[in-house]
Amino acid sequence: MSMYHPQGLLRPRMTALCAQESIYNLLPRVEEKPVKLPRYISTFRPSVKHEIEESRAPWKTMGPAKIEVPSPKNFLQKRSKEPKLLQRKQDEGRKRMLTIPPVPHVTDHPLMGIQSKKNFMNTNAANVIMGVAKKPQPICVDRRQGDKYLLETSGLVPKYINKKDYGLTPTYVIKRNEEVKKAQEEYDAYVKETLRQKAMKRLSDEERESLLQGLKKNWEEVHHEFQGLSVEIDTLPKKIHKQRLETQMKQLEHDINTIEKHKIIYIANK
Repeated sequence: MSMYHPQGLLRPRMTALCAQESIYNLLPRVEEKPVKLPRYISTFRPSVKHEIEESRAPWKTMGPAKIEVPSPKNFLQKRSKEPKLLQRKQDEGRKRMLTIPPVPHVTDHPLMGIQSKKNFMNTNAANVIMGVAKKPQPICVDRRQGDKYLLETSGLVPKYINKKDYGLTPTYVIKRNEEVKKAQEEYDAYVKETLRQKAMKRLSDEERESLLQGLKKNWEEVHHEFQGLSVEIDTLPKKIHKQRLETQMKQLEHDINTIEKHKIIYIANK
């Protein structure tokens, strides 16, 4: 259980008074003004300013630089913005009235009794006799009622078999077949070349003997290095080196025995 102490409220006040009444506070303090660093100015400022001035136009964003002030006499009038019709010229109206025939008068009568002396029967007969006879279009009738239609558009006339290219392979099909054939030939050639490169190659007797002598020479070099090791192997690097030499000697012995055992050897080309 916490107890209330009467001096608990006086402690902060005493601390503040002691801080203000210190002897060091009686001496005048010199205010240290912060040193202001010089303003940074980029070295590219002149070039950027010159480029902006070249690409700037006086009326690009805020309109023209100088505009004429409207005159007070040209004030806005009523109905001044409404569309106005073009005024009709009097000369055009007069010309149009002259071109239109006048309206007949009530007392005017049309001419009566005018007849043509042309014999239309003889004229028509002469045109038929002297004219070239028209070739009738072939038609097809498919019902007893006489329903007929043109024979050419009916599909019954063998029209397409009379064409020059009827039954021939189209040009685009021939071209496509040639492209497919060429692609197949290139693929077959690629497969043959790949198989030829990966085919087994037989070693000749000279190559086999040269390979065998080379392996024996390598074994002698590794064995000579192995014989030169120290008798006491007490460190890790020495143990690793000894194991590596033993592994190389075992692999060389295995290869030598394999080549001596088989007289015919094939090598795959990778």
